[in-house]
Amino acid sequence: MEIDSAIDNGVFAFFNWLSTSYADFSVFMRRFRVHGWQKLPVELGNEAFTWGTVGMVLMLALAQSAFSETSKDWRNQEEYSVTFVDKTGKVLGRRGIFQNKPIELERLPDHLVKATLATEDRRFFSHFGVDILGIARAFATNVKAGGVVEGGSSITQQVAKNIFLSNERTLTRKVKEAFLALWLETNLTKQEILELYFNRAYLGGGAFGIPAASEFYFNKDYADLTLAESAMLAGLFKAPANYAPHINLPAARERANEVLTNMVQAGFLSEAQTLPARQKPANAVNRKREKRPDYFLDWAYEQVLALNIQQDRVLNVVTSLDADIQRKAENTINNYLVENGDIYNITQGAAVIMTPNGFIRAMVGGRDYGQSQFNRSVDALRSPGSTFKAFVYATAMEKGYRPNSTMSDSPICIRGWCPKNYTRSYSGSVSMTTALVKSINTIPVKLAQRIGRSHIIEKTIAMGVTSPLRNNPSLPIGTSEISVLDMTSGYSVFANGGYQAKPKAILRIYDSKGTLLLDNGAKGKGERVLSEKAVASMNEILTQVPEWGTGRRAKLDDRITAGKTGTTQSYRDAWFVGYTGNYVGAIWYGNDNYAPSNRLTGGRLPAMTWKDIMSFAHQGVDKKPIPFVKEEGLPEQEQTPTLLVELSDGEKISANPTQSKDIRTLSVKSTKVLNKISDLLKDRSKSVTTAFAPLDDAPKGNIEIIAGEY
Repeated sequence: MEIDSAIDNGVFAFFNWLSTSYADFSVFMRRFRVHGWQKLPVELGNEAFTWGTVGMVLMLALAQSAFSETSKDWRNQEEYSVTFVDKTGKVLGRRGIFQNKPIELERLPDHLVKATLATEDRRFFSHFGVDILGIARAFATNVKAGGVVEGGSSITQQVAKNIFLSNERTLTRKVKEAFLALWLETNLTKQEILELYFNRAYLGGGAFGIPAASEFYFNKDYADLTLAESAMLAGLFKAPANYAPHINLPAARERANEVLTNMVQAGFLSEAQTLPARQKPANAVNRKREKRPDYFLDWAYEQVLALNIQQDRVLNVVTSLDADIQRKAENTINNYLVENGDIYNITQGAAVIMTPNGFIRAMVGGRDYGQSQFNRSVDALRSPGSTFKAFVYATAMEKGYRPNSTMSDSPICIRGWCPKNYTRSYSGSVSMTTALVKSINTIPVKLAQRIGRSHIIEKTIAMGVTSPLRNNPSLPIGTSEISVLDMTSGYSVFANGGYQAKPKAILRIYDSKGTLLLDNGAKGKGERVLSEKAVASMNEILTQVPEWGTGRRAKLDDRITAGKTGTTQSYRDAWFVGYTGNYVGAIWYGNDNYAPSNRLTGGRLPAMTWKDIMSFAHQGVDKKPIPFVKEEGLPEQEQTPTLLVELSDGEKISANPTQSKDIRTLSVKSTKVLNKISDLLKDRSKSVTTAFAPLDDAPKGNIEIIAGEY
């Protein structure tokens, strides 16, 4: 009881003291209470102090993340500078940063320093990293103009952004930039900051820093720059894309004239001293005529980055590109688009040409890199149409089917989806050869049902297709999107005898001292992904597509040709993917917005383009036979007894356990004559019939148009 009483008394006494103390404090604070007109400024001051404290806490929080950037080895933190050459040693172009040796500040022309300071940061030597007056002036100018026409960042802030931050336009980045500018001013001298600026600022044309820009635009050492040239370079710091002289020389000269005016206004030069530079403005090297394989260079640079080379950041890369084949591929696609684009309602084309072991010889990613840098040969995923059927049949050949195995071309429906043939008719019992050469739709769908779509997907991926594939009933007729590069890689397995061939751009890599860092040329064959029997069967079939099938316009005159055409729903995509013993290539035509073409099929422009490019590429090249195909002619007939196997649905197919040859009913010569007669009789404007079939994974009532081959 005594303990309980003591606790109660103690608690009561504590709260009584607390109440008395609060009352005394309130009486004391009343002495500072203001009344009347004095109350407003006091209240405003209190609010400012409160929110200022909150702001400081937030700013310090941001400062912590900003200052964490300085913990890295930022002085040596550089991007790769890569020079690419073709297999003959000719320079193709550069990627990463085009940066020469660091600048020597004492060799920098005085008029270049003054031109830069007058334009970018006149109070550079007087502010503490953030130019408050400059920000205020820029704010007033922008308000007056009704938009952003002038920036307020100091040179120190720009250096902070170039070294530590990205170009994102956010308030967080600007706050970090300000804190890092203060940090730089504390840890470096003004001369060191200026040196970093002249070494690392981007000046257009892939050039980082004054030395690289001087060489790129004027082909001279930066110490020899004239006043007119210095003014032009100083004008690039603000917006190199708008004022780059190799792109827009008049705009660059106008900007240089503004820089000269800034120098006069800043008191660095007199008007008379700027007059010669105004009267005789700088002339930049004409870089417009330099035709570079930019789509290929972008892709090759990604391959370099993936290697994560740490020994040296300045690299010289010998690529597998053949500049002559590249030029032919670009010109051929552009010419066909100019001549036939309006006729067929197509605006884009893409192509990849490579050796059977994966080395890229040409890559066309679109019509004009200057207009669009999107690489349609690598990054665009398009439905391959009937070109995908080769993977279905290859999987079937691995499962024991052969070119003369037969199946019934008859109607089939899978959960309401009923694929139709291009002719809307059925041929009854046909061989695997006829089914693929004539691009019958029902046979690959039936094959997929029997061997399993999952097995087809596994085999397709093993053959080099990295694009995601959808496991739905329409997969066998090519409705799942694949890139042009992947299609080329997949077909290379047929051309090299059954081995996976990953696409490669790099032959060798050297560091800045000439030391060999990587040699891809010595690599052997990849993993076997298709058996010899399956390869032999597929090559036997695919060599007949250009003979009497849908790819006759792709047939080369002097050697055996193999391949497959493809046309997708509503004629949105037209393909030809083919190969010889020397090269593999894929051609695509279509529209970026997936608009239908005017009945363009893979057997027309894609096949013709493939032939034109490949005819050029094979000039002076020793013939390499397609594996298991006799070069003097198509595979000879080899009659063998037919083994009939009854399947679970009651249908009988031929499935000989040994490799067999499809029975040729006509000779090669007779086939050629009949093809010519067929072409003469064919009405090129005949209407095309399409089959309508609902997609399995689409809502009921949706319709898919499956275009056949022509």
